[in-house]
Amino acid sequence: MSKRTRRERTATRSAAAGAARCTVTVCRGCCCGTPSKVPHLDHEAQLTDLRTALSGIAAIRRTDCLDACERANVVVIQPSPEGREAGGRPVWLGQVNDPGAAADITAWVRAGGPGLAPPPGVLDLYAFQPSRRVRAELHDE
Repeated sequence: MSKRTRRERTATRSAAAGAARCTVTVCRGCCCGTPSKVPHLDHEAQLTDLRTALSGIAAIRRTDCLDACERANVVVIQPSPEGREAGGRPVWLGQVNDPGAAADITAWVRAGGPGLAPPPGVLDLYAFQPSRRVRAELHDE
């Protein structure tokens, strides 16, 4: 699918939804979503909490593997179309194992997310740049 077709499809979906929204992608199908890698975290509860807190505000997407396993428990915040137009780009966060980090993500997305609101400073501790191949697989280029 071309970038233009993808943009047109996104714009159509956004108009249908009433407002453009960020997309929050949560890695859950591989080691990121299992207690073997992060034993103290209830992975399903974290995903449920994000879905509940961002209901109607952001699209929450569960994916099998984002291929950044060294950063277990990866969350990617993709900007809304307006955020992208304002210069926002997807933000990759790894090791999101603290309830406070999930709360900071929620607050940031509620404020507009990438391109529309500055991220809470503490999220800098979690941010990383995945390989170009991995980013392309998430369709953020």
